[in-house]
Amino acid sequence: MTSAVAAAVADDPVLPGRIRAGARGLSILLLAVAALVFLMVVVGGITRLTESGLSITEWKPISGAIPPLSQADWAREFALYQATPQYREVAGPAGMTLSGFKFIFFWEWVHRLLGRILGLVFFGGVAWFAARRAIPRGFTWRLVALFVLGGLQGAVGWFMVVSGLEGAHTEVSPYRLSAHLLFALFLFSALIWTALDLRAVAFARRPSRITGWTILALAALFIQLMLGAWVAGFRAGYVSNTWPAMNGHFVPEGIDWSRGAGFALTHDPFLLHFMHRWWAWVVVVVLVLFARQVKRAEGGRAASIAIHSAFGTQVILGILTVLSGIALWLAVLHQANGALLVAATVWGAHAFGGRDGAIA
Repeated sequence: MTSAVAAAVADDPVLPGRIRAGARGLSILLLAVAALVFLMVVVGGITRLTESGLSITEWKPISGAIPPLSQADWAREFALYQATPQYREVAGPAGMTLSGFKFIFFWEWVHRLLGRILGLVFFGGVAWFAARRAIPRGFTWRLVALFVLGGLQGAVGWFMVVSGLEGAHTEVSPYRLSAHLLFALFLFSALIWTALDLRAVAFARRPSRITGWTILALAALFIQLMLGAWVAGFRAGYVSNTWPAMNGHFVPEGIDWSRGAGFALTHDPFLLHFMHRWWAWVVVVVLVLFARQVKRAEGGRAASIAIHSAFGTQVILGILTVLSGIALWLAVLHQANGALLVAATVWGAHAFGGRDGAIA
């Protein structure tokens, strides 16, 4: 793929003009879309922590962009929510009123609205560059793939919501929740990587390659992000508000091994919390070594600093979140900085995978 893009751009006689400008413009567009994905991740964290995700029980891609505008509209939406197990077993007994419902509805509506805006910005922006024939050859399929990934992310989000509306479930499936978050971060990473590749093309340089160090760093980070999503889904953060020990023990008491190690590793909140807090140090070691490699690459010093800053901040936020008993604002910051850590790692991976030599 990389060599095909390089050859195509090298052979394009208008590279110094329209195509180069198109590459720069597309790079800015994709970074703006990535910023919207980041905002969605932040709002998604608020939605999860405020139990807002099941407040909208229907998926209406077009008409759903308009919120309830009359008292009758609000009454209808509230009635739909009142039919869910979450309301009957949790929110209703807790005394939720229409005012409280409007609060949780707001966060879920904003989360979905951002998704709609993201899709429009991406599609409209890419269509504009396509109409001007300013997309470098070799990148069209990548832009199409990004658009498809964005659509699939919306489908995964609804698939997650449905899991909390079916049967007697009062919450969404932790595994669908993790899939939704990880899919969003994958899209976030792909947008950043493609934007940086386009920036390289704009300066007549070769797109970056994926290296073994990149795979190692992102794999370690992926496991930690997945564990974090499971901790959130199983409410495992609440089982201990002490650090470094968990309720006075290094290995927490209360782990249920009765259904086997595999079940405990994927379901037990004590064990999930334990793995998330200590796998973080494996990630730190991997990222320290990775950042040292990145620093040696051309233009990699800034990315190396960003990686160190992001994982240092993430560790501190994680500890403070636990000690606070999962304060909402700290938990949201923890999730937001996790996305920034992903961005810094992708930036570093791209710098490390940079190839010497111009393509024009």
